[in-house]
Amino acid sequence: MENKYEQISLKPGFMKHNGGLLFRNISETEYEFKSTINENHLNAAGITHGGYIAALIDAGAGTSAHRSANGAPCVTISLDLKFIGASKTNDEIIGRTKILKKTNTLIFLFCELFCNDKIIASASGIWKILKVKQSNFGPGG
Repeated sequence: MENKYEQISLKPGFMKHNGGLLFRNISETEYEFKSTINENHLNAAGITHGGYIAALIDAGAGTSAHRSANGAPCVTISLDLKFIGASKTNDEIIGRTKILKKTNTLIFLFCELFCNDKIIASASGIWKILKVKQSNFGPGG
């Protein structure tokens, strides 16, 4: 059974403004996301801007961390990027994230971005799981 991509950029904000992000769960430790490069994502050289690549990885890998943390909010602690290849307008970019380790407070992951089956970027990251205070208005409260 193939998991379908869902649009996760529903609220106004940076990623919705920049075309949105489609996301799907592959397993408990593997996730995929994708986006299509628009003209406004390009740099002066006519290829996808590194800042957009970084934002795409941060959003996709961050959503992976969030999902692996059972929906708890997560924030990026560190993100180490390697720019390997290029992409251009109308290219579909696919990100693949693998959760390497999860503790009670941290998630360690690795992410690769592909365009036309070629790797264009990779990243290692650490996300902090934020503990949300429980409300007194839950079931039975």
